[in-house]
Amino acid sequence: MKSLLLPLLLAATAVTAAEPIISIPIRDIQGKTTSLGAYAGKVILMVNVASRCGNTPQYKQLEEVYAKYKDPGLVVLGFPCNDFGAQEPGTNAEILEFCTSKYAVTFPMFDKLHVKGPEQHPLYAALTGKDGPFPGDVRWNFGKFLIGRDGKPIQRIEPKTKPDDATVTAAIEAALAVK
Repeated sequence: MKSLLLPLLLAATAVTAAEPIISIPIRDIQGKTTSLGAYAGKVILMVNVASRCGNTPQYKQLEEVYAKYKDPGLVVLGFPCNDFGAQEPGTNAEILEFCTSKYAVTFPMFDKLHVKGPEQHPLYAALTGKDGPFPGDVRWNFGKFLIGRDGKPIQRIEPKTKPDDATVTAAIEAALAVK
């Protein structure tokens, strides 16, 4: 437990041993402060998204997976990120307009943040830091993290793996089965 708690404290967040990931403050796309705790009891698929990437069509599959599994308890969360090839240059309003008009996204979207580098958001530092559950930088846009109903990270899914890939949906279904 100490090895998990230390990087979270270093990330300068108000994190407890019981809720290390879900209590880290984040802002939704309208700028309201929240946390993953708002989705307590749900299975979370976190995705760093971008509007001008070769993987951008994954928005369609993300929305389809969300629609299919939201009633049993899945929530997809989109985190815009401009860390890779400046492929998410827009404002939050522009990003929201793009993903809702082009891909009919209805899942929650969040404030643009950094998933790597010196300005890495504490949530991503907790997931990918050297003592995190999935050490190593996010490699590109549309990197995914599956988090269980208990708020504990379950799986890291690389950017090229589509949200509707059988391995992803099997992991989601397994996580949803855990109450």
